[in-house]
Amino acid sequence: MSDRKKLIVSHAPFLHSGSKISTRSYHIMLAALPAVLHGFYLYGIPAVGVVALSISSAIIWEYLINRLTGKPTTIGDGNAALIGMMLAMLFPATTPWWTVITGTFVAMVVGKHIYGGIGGNPFNPALIGIAILTLSWKNLFNIDYALLNYDFGFQAAYPLAALKHGGPAAVDSFNLFNLFIGQQTGSIGSAFGLALLLGGIYLIVMGFIRWEIPVSFLAGLLITSFLFHLSDSARFAGPMFHLLTGNTLLGAFFLTTEDSSSPVNFVSMLIYGTGAGVMIILIRNIGGHVDGAVFAILLMNLANPLLDKIRPKALGKVGSHA
Repeated sequence: MSDRKKLIVSHAPFLHSGSKISTRSYHIMLAALPAVLHGFYLYGIPAVGVVALSISSAIIWEYLINRLTGKPTTIGDGNAALIGMMLAMLFPATTPWWTVITGTFVAMVVGKHIYGGIGGNPFNPALIGIAILTLSWKNLFNIDYALLNYDFGFQAAYPLAALKHGGPAAVDSFNLFNLFIGQQTGSIGSAFGLALLLGGIYLIVMGFIRWEIPVSFLAGLLITSFLFHLSDSARFAGPMFHLLTGNTLLGAFFLTTEDSSSPVNFVSMLIYGTGAGVMIILIRNIGGHVDGAVFAILLMNLANPLLDKIRPKALGKVGSHA
């Protein structure tokens, strides 16, 4: 009797694609690595310390939460390391150690595990962490202030801050190609646009993210910034400047595409991505924040459950019985 096979009944889906959380996590980290290494090149040992502490402390928080809740240890799936890396890419290189640890605690506990762990979080955990820190200690995330003691071989002013405080005339000294190849200041992982673009294309080609969200995100940002620039070129910068500065490309390929906080249906993804791109320009041009990418994406995370109700029509119809 004990050898008899049991009939196991479960809900759909019944087929597994073979993909693993760990595979996706490590590929995303691999795609982001060139941008992080560029941050090491720009900012030196302080940036290495911030990234190492962010990843390691995120893993430690994950392990402690697993032990406290009596759940299996999940640090091997790479998700905690990925959250720590994404958070580190949003930090200035001079971020104090206690801020990094606080940020990973908020990301892992409030952003991820308070909702039940991986797959249950309605918001991108890394963005929750950086948003709470930014609202609590705003000066620590003032790029010009944080990098005051650095001596760069290029224009050292944070491009978006120059735009915010001086208008388009103040950013004429920034060369778009130089911005694209990383000759600009910013957070550790946001400056090297070329690396972020290539990393994003890699993730799309390998099937780890869908193209709809980043493409609609960039389209929304470019169209909205173009309309602003067209309406008043003396006040608002052109679309290419917005594309190549701040957290734009990091947001497009690595932050908006987080699985649990983004939609899964085609039309929903287009609306979600476009909305995030539009919101970034609204915040930058008429809002109170210099960049706005973090809050724009979080706002669209909030709208995600509603957007995911937009689904394709089911094939066939329910018949009636006589």
